[in-house]
Amino acid sequence: MTELKNHIVTSFDRDLEGIQAQIMKMGGLVEASIMEAATSLETRDVELAEKVRKGDKVVDALEEVLNDEAAQVIALRAPTASDLRVVLSVMRMSANLERIGDLSKNIAKRTDVLVQVPPVGDTATSLRRMAREVELMLKDALDAYIQRDDALALDVIARDEDVDKMHNTLFRELLTYMLEDPGNITACMHLHFIAKNIERMGDHVTSIAEQVVFMATGSIPHGDRNKSDETSSELGPQHIGNGV
Repeated sequence: MTELKNHIVTSFDRDLEGIQAQIMKMGGLVEASIMEAATSLETRDVELAEKVRKGDKVVDALEEVLNDEAAQVIALRAPTASDLRVVLSVMRMSANLERIGDLSKNIAKRTDVLVQVPPVGDTATSLRRMAREVELMLKDALDAYIQRDDALALDVIARDEDVDKMHNTLFRELLTYMLEDPGNITACMHLHFIAKNIERMGDHVTSIAEQVVFMATGSIPHGDRNKSDETSSELGPQHIGNGV
């Protein structure tokens, strides 16, 4: 009986290592997609944008494989409460990573449109800086996962407020450009959607960090996130055309 139990534990550990390897591979691809999408916009590189769009299919495929493997582990290994928590958290993390990949693809799609019009100030560089902050948050969230470091994960959660503030600042800049010159409206609309996509990436990274805290402590961080996105309460780009 002891030998059988040890075999089951060893098999579970091996399966869990395989799932963890998949989530880290997926995370690495998504990290790269964030910066490549932002860089393609800043450098007006349509080939790099195309690479991001094609790469999203790989991320989607990895999520399917990971979910299948996780489901098999649950069905075949009957993990204990703590082990089940890990498997379920990884599945939630993979869903957030897949969504971030989708948002990177959306940015890359808009790059094809924006390269056909003149740049609007230094907004593309600002978007790249914002994306860089989200990429670093994701890197730290994945490191926190590997190390089961809830303190680092909580730090990632707190940094989402910085991303929101960057988004708010950029929104106001775009609003100014649109009011100064109606010819900027189309480009600024696309740039605002890109900024919103990056802000949403930060939310998904925060969700990943929350799952790390859950794995490490057994509980999700309490209280509402301190969101600093003020744009929803201000004059949105959808109204600009009516006032210009």
